[in-house]
Amino acid sequence: MVIVYAMAGVAVLLVLWYIWTANNLIAKRNRVKQCSSGICVVLKQRNDLIPNLVAAVKTYMGHESEVLVRIAELRSRLSASASEGEQIRAGGELSSLLSRLNVSVEDYPGLKADAQFHRLQANLEEMELQLQAIRRTFNAAVTDYNNTIEMFPSCIVARSRHHCAEELIEIPDQEQRNVNVADLFKK
Repeated sequence: MVIVYAMAGVAVLLVLWYIWTANNLIAKRNRVKQCSSGICVVLKQRNDLIPNLVAAVKTYMGHESEVLVRIAELRSRLSASASEGEQIRAGGELSSLLSRLNVSVEDYPGLKADAQFHRLQANLEEMELQLQAIRRTFNAAVTDYNNTIEMFPSCIVARSRHHCAEELIEIPDQEQRNVNVADLFKK
């Protein structure tokens, strides 16, 4: 009789462990989705500011429109893209272009003195800081989730519940290289 109770106890513990692990996986997957959505929200806010920034900058640097055109194209692509992954990748490229625009602005004293431009630039810088923070949070959530679905014994539950590994946000190679500031100031 003791053996039957012991086996029943072990079975109950295994069922409880399975339920706890399945719920833990769901919570971690939802955290990854929440972070991904947070990135998209900040990208949307930033994209809503960009037309105002471009309008302010155009009046001063109309002949240097390459960066402005590329920013407008990326913003349109971001607005039209359906998947969060595409929005996140294009958002990284847009961050790179905005930093190039900020360096180009140095050649225009009138623009640097414009209060509206300063306000827009400060808002964009705040958005970039928020994006950096949420990207770090996203990568931490993805790492935690991926570790849970790959490590034993939770991998057993993850496989049975069809959990798949998520991708980290990675910075493209061109954005990881050191920037030669002298080249940015050449005309």
